[in-house]
Amino acid sequence: MNDIVSERLHVALRPPKHRVERRAIGWWAIQSALITVPLMVGAIVAYVLWGSDSWWIILIVVAAAIVLVLGVMVEPLWRYRVHRWETTGTAVYARSGWLVKEWRASPLSRIQTVDALQGPVEQLLGLSTLRVTTASSYGAIDIGRLDKATADRVADELTQLTEAIPGDAT
Repeated sequence: MNDIVSERLHVALRPPKHRVERRAIGWWAIQSALITVPLMVGAIVAYVLWGSDSWWIILIVVAAAIVLVLGVMVEPLWRYRVHRWETTGTAVYARSGWLVKEWRASPLSRIQTVDALQGPVEQLLGLSTLRVTTASSYGAIDIGRLDKATADRVADELTQLTEAIPGDAT
């Protein structure tokens, strides 16, 4: 029995073992701030324009402040605890989410393309997203918030591994 078949027979489903880069916490905080800060500013503007006599405006300001704190302080830390990834000689594993958690695994034989992507904020933080496109109707597996060097290395390793697997991944 060859090594790949032997390894496949001994693979057990388990959570992926690698955490994303710690700088991901900053990325998620920035992402949340871009949504929650305008919400807070809008609530404060409403408070100033319509006065402090309206209890519902005060309630909106308090709710916006809570959403801001949760989005910038709690959500990034929670995501950091949840997000994990791993590649083996047989599959790619990814776990993500914070309210709704997603755990995905794809055998190397199903991989069609491997890309390392960087948006502008990711570039500033030295982060990258590894996108593994598979022959699946569900879509690609994105492993976000990796160190750029790690994403490039893993993309290269996965490309080499998938080239060695016969077939067309369909």
